[in-house]
This record gives sequence, C-alpha cells and structure tokens, in this order.
Amino acid sequence: MALHLARLFHGAGWRVLLADTPAKPISATSRACDGYFRLPPPRFEPKSYADVVEDLVKRENVSLVVPTCEEIFYLAALWRERGMTARLFAPDADVLTRAHNKFDFIEICKSLKLAVPHTVLLQNRADLASIRSMASQMVFKPAWSRFASRVLLQPKPEEVDALAPTPQAPWLAQEFIAGQEISAYAIAQNGRLQALSLYSSIYRAGKGAGIYFKPVENEAAKAFVTDFAAGTGWTGQLSFDLILKTDGAVLPLECNPRATSGLHFFCDPKPFAQAIWTGEGSLKPDISSPQTVRLALWIYGLPAALRRGDLRSFMHDLKSAEELLDWPQDPEPKRAQWRALGEIAALALRHRISLQRASTRDIEWDGPDQSSKEKLSG
Repeated sequence: MALHLARLFHGAGWRVLLADTPAKPISATSRACDGYFRLPPPRFEPKSYADVVEDLVKRENVSLVVPTCEEIFYLAALWRERGMTARLFAPDADVLTRAHNKFDFIEICKSLKLAVPHTVLLQNRADLASIRSMASQMVFKPAWSRFASRVLLQPKPEEVDALAPTPQAPWLAQEFIAGQEISAYAIAQNGRLQALSLYSSIYRAGKGAGIYFKPVENEAAKAFVTDFAAGTGWTGQLSFDLILKTDGAVLPLECNPRATSGLHFFCDPKPFAQAIWTGEGSLKPDISSPQTVRLALWIYGLPAALRRGDLRSFMHDLKSAEELLDWPQDPEPKRAQWRALGEIAALALRHRISLQRASTRDIEWDGPDQSSKEKLSG
C-alpha cells in the first residue's frame, strides 16, 4: 500500500518521503521515493518511535502524513500528545480505537441504525459458558486482531473452552452468515465519501489477507460505507469486510481504519492526491481488471489450488490478473521483492512466526491495554 500511495503522490508532483521499520522494503527502491527513513518498532519502542517521527516531520518540513497500516494508532497517539505541525490523514485516536475494536465497531453501526450480525462480547469464562451451546452457529475472534488471526469458524464447544478472554484482551462471538464476502476501501473527508472501491479476495494468504483482488459493484455495500462515513464524520482512509447475504442485504463484519488493497484500483495520481489534500472531487476506480502480486500468488495460491485439484482455474486467474507492482518507468520494486521477502522470512524464522505475522510484527496494535511478552532480538 505504501508503494502505491507513493507512486500516486509522486505522479501528482509531490515530494514523497517513506518511513517504516524494515531495512529494505520494496517501496524504498521506487523512483517515487525521495527518501526512506528507518524507524524504531512502535510496538516495542513507542517513545523512541514517537521521538524519531516528530524529529523527521520537523527536519523535513513534512506537511501531510498518510498512514498505511496499524502504525496509524501510534501516530494518532503522537498527534494527540504533541503539537505536531503536519496534518495526519486519520480520525481522532478515540474514533480509531473504537472502529478497530471488532465489538465496538458493531456497536457504532448499531448506534447509526445500520443492520449488523448478532454479536456477543466475551470477557471471561462466564461469557464463554453463556454462548458455548451455540458455538457451531458462531464465529469467534479476538476483538483486537488482523488478517483473520486466531478466528474460529463454527467451532466445536471444546475449542471454545480453550479460549481465555479478559477485559484487556476480549473476544467476540458473531453470528455466522453464509454469503459472498465483499471488501471495501474508501477515502472520506468530514464524513463525505470521496472514493470507494469494492472487491473480493479470490485467493488469500492462509485464512487472512487477500493476494488476488477482483473488483465488484454493489449498491448495498456502497450505501453502508456512505452511511458509516457520514455517521462518524470520518476523515481518512477507511476499509471494511462485509458479507452479502443471499437476499441481497449487506452486513458489516469488521472495520480496518486504514489502507487496504482496494487502493490498487486507483491509478490516476492528481485526482487521488487532490481528494486527500483538499477534500475535493469524487473518485471511482480507474482499474477494472483483477490485481495480484504474482510472487504471493505462487507461494499461497498454487498450493491451495493443488489441494482443491483446480490447477486449471488457478492458471486462468494467473493470466487474467495484472501485476499490481507494475508501474510505468518504475521497475525496481518488482525486482526487490525477493530481497524484501528474505528480510521478512529471516524475522519469521527468528521468532518462529508466520511470514504474514512477521510482516506486521513491529507495528501491531492490540488496544490501549496491549502488552507483549515478546522481546526484541538481534
């Protein structure tokens, strides 16, 4: 996402500085990048992170900061606590926190009179016991999580018994709803929806993040995003996971108050940059073809296709999609994939975690009471 945003802003004539925790991200190799700055990991060193970001903003005379992932929560806290001179393209920290919390998000939707699936907050063993008999009709997930991590889909009661929710690390049980999953990426300014792309993830990295995106159109989904943005007065990027029921109704599952892969369906730099900077215009996606990262598709999609015995469909989808890393006169990021993957793989091996988890380990945010037993290692 950072690479795509950099390319759009660079194409609009902006000076683009990138800052993140990896040593060698693919975005740093782009001709759109006017400078890359490596940051301390905010999850483990929040004060050092805040100090370095504040110094960077002042030293480089930064006027706008656009977050891409869960570093948005650390940045929102920094903007609240210190007199930052740059504009942060994000809502207030309290609004972000409530939208990110999967139970609070549903409560926000209810307060806006939006239809939602039945959802129960789980904070202790008694809460688990009250829902245990309905486990096979529910989906269980942590209130603070990402990429469908630790999700239990229609589990057995014994699987539910193994959970240990607390008020600081709550879970929720949500009614399982059959239907088509739709994802949404949007830009809003003061509650006004300015850009929206709807898409389905045809292939995923395990149960979580999509790696192959196909655009879709759905008026009910558009209406939900429009109403949520207006009801919350949202300013910033905004993304959702929705479910399209067989009767045509759309219900929200969770909110990602940040950039997601629907961003890749926008490729016209000037109107996109204008929408973020001035709040003017109303954008529709510029791209109608499926988008993918072919390296990720080979790594995750091919094994899944082989397990299904559906290699023919995989090859068809592979040929039908555009490589989202491709960009006119900017070939280096695509070439840098293997080096960036190597850095993530080394981190995954060192900490015995998945590639996906390694890619976000430094910036994950699990609520205001988050704590981690992990230690930084060399």
